Amino acid sequence: ENDRRGMKYILITGGVLSGIGKGVIASSTALLLKSLGFYVTSIKIDPYLNIDAGTMSPFEHGEVFVLDDGGEVDLDLGNYERFLDFSLTKDNNITTGKVYNRVIQQERKGDYLGKTVQVIPHITDAIQNWIEEVAKVPVQGNHTPDICVIELGGTVGDIESSPFIEAMRQFQSRVGKNNMCTFHVSLVPIVGAVGEQKSKPTQASVRELRALGLYPDIIICRGALPLDEDVREKISSFCNLEPKHVVSVHDVSNLYKVPLLLAEQGVAEHVLRKLEMYSKLNLYGLLFEQKQNDSLAKWSLFSSKVDELAQLPEDKQVKIAVVGKYTHLSDAYASIIKALQHAAHAAERRLVLEWIESRDLDNEASAELKTAAWKKN
Repeated sequence: ENDRRGMKYILITGGVLSGIGKGVIASSTALLLKSLGFYVTSIKIDPYLNIDAGTMSPFEHGEVFVLDDGGEVDLDLGNYERFLDFSLTKDNNITTGKVYNRVIQQERKGDYLGKTVQVIPHITDAIQNWIEEVAKVPVQGNHTPDICVIELGGTVGDIESSPFIEAMRQFQSRVGKNNMCTFHVSLVPIVGAVGEQKSKPTQASVRELRALGLYPDIIICRGALPLDEDVREKISSFCNLEPKHVVSVHDVSNLYKVPLLLAEQGVAEHVLRKLEMYSKLNLYGLLFEQKQNDSLAKWSLFSSKVDELAQLPEDKQVKIAVVGKYTHLSDAYASIIKALQHAAHAAERRLVLEWIESRDLDNEASAELKTAAWKKN
C-alpha cells in the first residue's frame, strides 16, 4: 500500500475530437519533469480491440512503431522515446484487445474461481493492475520511475474508452488523489470571419469528463492562435479552475517548441504542486525557475536552430526522395521523417523531401507517371 501511494501519475485525456496532439503534450510534459531531475515513464492506452498496431493499415493510425523488444505499437510511443531518450517495452502500450485477452486467459485457467467475469470489476481491475506493473519498470538504467505519464487515446465519451475512464476514476482512490494529476486536452476552434475563439466545445467536453468522475486539474487548449485572455477566464470560470491552470498550446513552427510553451505557462510547477513533489526540488538548493531554465536551455537552442535551418537558401538544402505506398499520409512514415530531419539538423542542412508513390514505378504504371516519378529523384 505504501509503495502504491509513492508512485505519481499524470493522466492525459482528450475531448472534442481526436488527433489534436495529446501525444505531443504527453511527451512534452514528461520531458519537462525529466529535465527537472525526476525519473519518468510513459504509457499509451489505445481503446481499439486489436491486440497491437502490427496488423493495422497506416491509414488508420499512422505508422507502426517497432520497439527494441519487437513490440509493434502506436506511433505515439515513438514520440515518447525521441523526447525522453530511452527505450520502452510493448507493455507500455495497453489496448482493449490486450486487456480482454489477459482477462479471458485468466478466466480459462480458473483464476476467478467460478465468478461471473464482468467489465466491472474484472476488466477495470486488470487495467489498473497493468498500469501499476508497467509504472514500476526501471528506466534510464536501473531507476524506478517517480512519475508515470498515461495518455488515454480517443475522445472522452467514446464507447470504446468507457472501461478505461471508469478504471482511471477508480484509480484515483486506489493511489490517492494527491498522487494523480489529470490533464484534459481540448480544441478551441475559431469561427467566423472575425476569428472569434469558441469555448463551448471545451466546456461541454469537461462537463462530460466530470460527469464520468474525473476532474481535470489542468486544461490544455489547442488552437491555431494563442488563447485570448477573456476566453481563458471563461473556461476557468465554467470549468472551476484557476486561470493559470488553463493552458494555451497554439500551433507553432516546430513541435520542439511545445515543451517551452508548457514551461512558460508553469505547467511543471502546477503538476508538482498537485502531486506534492514541488518541495523536493529545494533539496538541490535551486529555485524552481532557475532549475527549469537551466535544464531547458539546450532544448530551447535546438528548437530555435530548427527554425533557422528551415530558412536556409537553396544551396544549403538536401533533397531526398522517399518511395512508399502510403505517401499521402505523412504519419505513415513518421520515424523515417524524424530520422532524416535529425540528420539534417546535425549536418546543418535544410531537408526537402520528395514523396514518390511506389505504384508510379510499377511496370503497369503509365509512361507519364513513371517519368514524373523519376524526375522527383
